[in-house]
Amino acid sequence: MPRDAETKYRTVRAFQRRLNAVMRRMPGQTLLETTGRVSGLPRRTPVGGRRVGDAFWLVSEFGERSQYVRNIKADPRVRVRVRGRWHTGTAHLLPNDDTTARLRALPRLNSAVVRRVGVGQLTVRVDLD
Repeated sequence: MPRDAETKYRTVRAFQRRLNAVMRRMPGQTLLETTGRVSGLPRRTPVGGRRVGDAFWLVSEFGERSQYVRNIKADPRVRVRVRGRWHTGTAHLLPNDDTTARLRALPRLNSAVVRRVGVGQLTVRVDLD
């Protein structure tokens, strides 16, 4: 990863850790719950995405560097909270998906942030049970 991209990643990650701690507690926030690959504990991450039929779509701004993506690689069984209701499902990483096009179909504000701060975006599809 180029030096400026690494600096961007570290800066955004530090900010997000603080912001996510607050966002996780907001009742209307969409959350992705994975199982920690080392701890085995539930890990909840605020995400922006959209449910389309029996799938939930999102784009990870840092691709495979995102902790929740690493957790998905270890165990793809996840839960997603959409509009206050939890749904179980199986997550799939889609490295060949066009993230630019995908972001156009997802919530506008979150997509703008992902485009602006992200490096190496990765599409994630959760097939809901």
